[in-house]
Amino acid sequence: MLNIEEIREAQRRIAPYIVKTPLLRMPMLDERLGCQAYIKADNMQVTGAFKIRGALNAILSIPQEKLKSGVVCASSGNHGRGVSYGAKMLGIPATVVMPDTATQVKIDAIRALGAEVVSCRAEERFDVAEKISRETGAEFIPPFNDERVMAGQGTAGLEIAEQQPDLDCVVVPVSGGGLISGISTALRAAAPEMKIYGAEPARIPRYTRSLEAGKPVFVSFQKTIADALVSSIPGDKCFPVVQKNVDQVVDVSDDYVLRAMKLLLLTGKILAEPSSCIGIAAVLEGLIPVRPDEKVCFFVSGGSVGLSQLKVLEDVEA
Repeated sequence: MLNIEEIREAQRRIAPYIVKTPLLRMPMLDERLGCQAYIKADNMQVTGAFKIRGALNAILSIPQEKLKSGVVCASSGNHGRGVSYGAKMLGIPATVVMPDTATQVKIDAIRALGAEVVSCRAEERFDVAEKISRETGAEFIPPFNDERVMAGQGTAGLEIAEQQPDLDCVVVPVSGGGLISGISTALRAAAPEMKIYGAEPARIPRYTRSLEAGKPVFVSFQKTIADALVSSIPGDKCFPVVQKNVDQVVDVSDDYVLRAMKLLLLTGKILAEPSSCIGIAAVLEGLIPVRPDEKVCFFVSGGSVGLSQLKVLEDVEA
């Protein structure tokens, strides 16, 4: 199982290439959320999302001679951008297999880094990526179910513990589980009393159902505004870490995700993609208990937003 030493090694490996993103006190959000609000702003990361942490740690862990044929990954956007960034940095080719539901702003950002984009149905993207890996010899870089990736994401947890060690709880977006498994491992080592919550789309409740069943459970894909959180099953390496470390995972409705995005933009003055706002949405929806005296950190995982996406906020209840 993932351990704290792997995360510390990942931090040393990727430190020259990423930024230590700010952890911001957000008093303007306190009244609406009912707690002392903080934001870990990984939307301000080098590629605009946390995913570069795990992608770079994985790529830099691979011997150079094995990277001659490049890298390939399956991604809804942010992981693909991180992999493409690492490939460009090393001067190797990259292919990103994306679901046909991916937003244009994410596709354009990946192509701008020189990667090839292959589109397919969301449920087929891993099979397509692995086929490309077999046929071309490119190294497959998983988006979450890989300890190198999980360790890289866990570096954000080390930063949180260092920046604000007296937090009462942290709320993290959840898809396949790479981010929350990494962050929870780091926080359990650094701040064992801190509560850790996960928030996933109600339309794809793969973790709540899996935790109830005691094993990873497949959930059919349904379109959600949280387009970065569309994995249908927890990673088998991520699941036991989440099972061990996370206090609760909650299922959040799309309506509240949009409300949270609007709140964060208009009141908090922070632009973040819908998936990144799901933790705030969970508190707005009353799914996570908080108190006015509690310090609550919301992990804002990415900022890949196009202007067309902002238009939908006009009719959303503030």
